[in-house]
Amino acid sequence: MEKCCSTTLEKPETKKHNHSEGDGHDHDGHDHSHDSGDQTVFQMFLPAIISFALLLLGIAFDNYIKPTWFTGWVRLVWFLAAYIPVGLPVLKDAYKSIIKGDVFSEFFLMGIATIGAFAIGEYPEGVAVMLFYAVGEVFQSMAVTRAKGNIKALLDQRPDEVTVIENNQPKTIKAKETKIGDVIQLKPGEKLALDGELLSDAASFNTAALTGESKPDTKNKGEAVLAGMINMNSIALVKVNTAYEDSKLSKILELVQNATAQKAPTELFIRKFAKVYTPIVVLLAIGICLLPYFFVSDYQFRDWLYRSLIFLVISCPCALVISIPLGYFGGIGAASRNGILFKGSNFLDSIAEIQNVVMDKTGTMTEGVFKVQEVSITPEFNKDEILQMVNVLESKSTHPVATAIHNYVGDINHSIPLENVEEIAGHGLKATVNGNELLVGNFKLMDKFNIGYDINHANIVYTIIAIAYDRKFAGYITIADSIKEDAKETVDKLHKMNVKATMLSGDKSTVVKYVADQLGIDNAYGDLLPEDKVNKVKEIKAKNQTVAFVGDGVNDAPVVALSDVGIAMGGLGSDATIETADVVIQDDKPSKIPMAINIGKQTKKIVWQNIILAFAVKAVVLILGAGGLATMWEAVFADVGVALLAILNAVRIQRMKF
Repeated sequence: MEKCCSTTLEKPETKKHNHSEGDGHDHDGHDHSHDSGDQTVFQMFLPAIISFALLLLGIAFDNYIKPTWFTGWVRLVWFLAAYIPVGLPVLKDAYKSIIKGDVFSEFFLMGIATIGAFAIGEYPEGVAVMLFYAVGEVFQSMAVTRAKGNIKALLDQRPDEVTVIENNQPKTIKAKETKIGDVIQLKPGEKLALDGELLSDAASFNTAALTGESKPDTKNKGEAVLAGMINMNSIALVKVNTAYEDSKLSKILELVQNATAQKAPTELFIRKFAKVYTPIVVLLAIGICLLPYFFVSDYQFRDWLYRSLIFLVISCPCALVISIPLGYFGGIGAASRNGILFKGSNFLDSIAEIQNVVMDKTGTMTEGVFKVQEVSITPEFNKDEILQMVNVLESKSTHPVATAIHNYVGDINHSIPLENVEEIAGHGLKATVNGNELLVGNFKLMDKFNIGYDINHANIVYTIIAIAYDRKFAGYITIADSIKEDAKETVDKLHKMNVKATMLSGDKSTVVKYVADQLGIDNAYGDLLPEDKVNKVKEIKAKNQTVAFVGDGVNDAPVVALSDVGIAMGGLGSDATIETADVVIQDDKPSKIPMAINIGKQTKKIVWQNIILAFAVKAVVLILGAGGLATMWEAVFADVGVALLAILNAVRIQRMKF
């Protein structure tokens, strides 16, 4: 639940965190809630409507109708009846806060101010202050509920029922009752409710709910399909392999809803500020009421009490303490809508200040799918025979290079007698074929077995697979990974933001340099081990510069932990990435990196706009109130009015296009 005012300072979160802690909705110690639950808008406004009607009648009796009976205790009871619907809940919350040791809460301030107004006979103003405060609370509640609802509606769009195939017959059951192993029939236009494996030969899916990308994604038989995907064309069969509550979409939804538990430094500062600020304001209000007695010749207690009550109403830090979390929540929601998951509002702040984006190459800026570019076999060998032998040997490996060769050569010829297969770490594969030695790997493998060759492999920009047969160099295969279509656009946008781009990769330096040159990347380093990547990031941080690292979030865990913000690409496919990174880009598009930075910058801008607006208006009206130039009506604007303006500004980010 969101609360308007907080006086409890939470400890700053550490960079790595446990998402199971808290629900992300309880932002302070108060019981007063901005969560409207199942109430209708009319039910939420009903107390205010009753209070408003009685207040209007009371003002009419006072100033226009003027019945003789509307005096004394009758007038007091009338305005008390107008006050109770909106005032009683606030007084209850003030009492609960005091019991918990939180005396100087927003509810305490409003209670003292309005009770004080009654004490000096300003009944209509006492009712009006509490009425407008209550209306402001309802609007705040609606804003928070809508912000949460938008995100939940965005992500959690799973159908309640599914069609499963039992005994070759379709049967409709509740999605939550579906068991692992059940086969779901998915008609065109239907949304998948659970994660599973595609049994049909092929199917196209709209993945917008998961990735923010509406472009159809074609899946083939045996591939994973996820809850939230919409079947586009023909009827598809999906075998369920994950429980309803454990689906990727459930985890993403939980991640986003819990994101507000990770507080931004600005948010934590405002909470700390409110804790100190509110008691000081109460003491100042007492001073405004009593101190003039010693300095003013015509001191009137009633007048100075009225000024101090106005001061209390103005002083409520409501606009700050609700609009700032709402601003961050809006930023998290805007990012989610674009397929970017922030694990906390603290990372929105951090990413806005990033000066360097350090990225992995394979799978981040390139497709991560290797393809054969060139095959060069020396004339003394039969090209087809050599490729068939290499294909058989590579079938023993799970490396992407093996897949590329298999896709190029075709079906494996199992009749080739392969013996004594051995994998030599960091070098390649060795085997015996027809009594002769077959070597397939890098040129370090050739050097290791003293195989002579007459090519300068350092000048070749692609990954090279060297081949030797019968102790002779037989040729080589070059393999390359294609650059993603939006990779160049990504680097250009980063440069426009004055963010430097650095590429770190374990791939050979010539390949890394070639990709970096194509993209316009500032610095690129290849042939790196994980510890080398850590050292490179340390070098950047030693210059007092902030770093975001973009990678797979698993193999690069040490670098992710060291960086100010760890960004995982393609988090849709890996639970580990969701656990490791601070920001998860759900599709593989590197263009989402500058978009994430932009969302962070816009969120921070809106938060600071709200802070400046609230402080500026309150400062002016506080001075006017202390000087007797402001009434309760100006005080109401300074509190509720500014809060509503700040809320409207905060929710604006959810409508922005990035």
